[in-house]
Amino acid sequence: MTGRKRSTPRFVRQESWRYIRVKDGWRRPRGKTSKMRLGMRGWPKAVKVGYKTGLENRGLHPSGLEEILVRRPADLEKIDAKTQIVKIAHSVGERKRIAIMERAEALELTVANPGAKKAEAAPETELIVKEPEETKTEEEGEPE
Repeated sequence: MTGRKRSTPRFVRQESWRYIRVKDGWRRPRGKTSKMRLGMRGWPKAVKVGYKTGLENRGLHPSGLEEILVRRPADLEKIDAKTQIVKIAHSVGERKRIAIMERAEALELTVANPGAKKAEAAPETELIVKEPEETKTEEEGEPE
């Protein structure tokens, strides 16, 4: 099968919609009389090998491009803009992220997780500092 495969159902843990204490993270239904394990109509779908994505589509970004993990601006030189998309590593700081974004823009590459936008020059507004009002001293207000 070429192209993208239809999305899989949202697999939820049996009875997670009924009890708050049962979280919805997937667990295989194992009960002897479990309706979900038996695949009865009206029950959520269970995980099966048939939902696996084809080898040529496995691990692709939802856009259909291959994700390439980037840690520094030099890594961008090897990327093909037509078949690959840039994904910045989570450990990259803001300064290097901005450098990667600028270089990717110059090379016309798509970035999957741009994160912080380029730091714009903030409008310089004068800070209004209120000076504390002077308390009445003996000289000003109190007659002798």
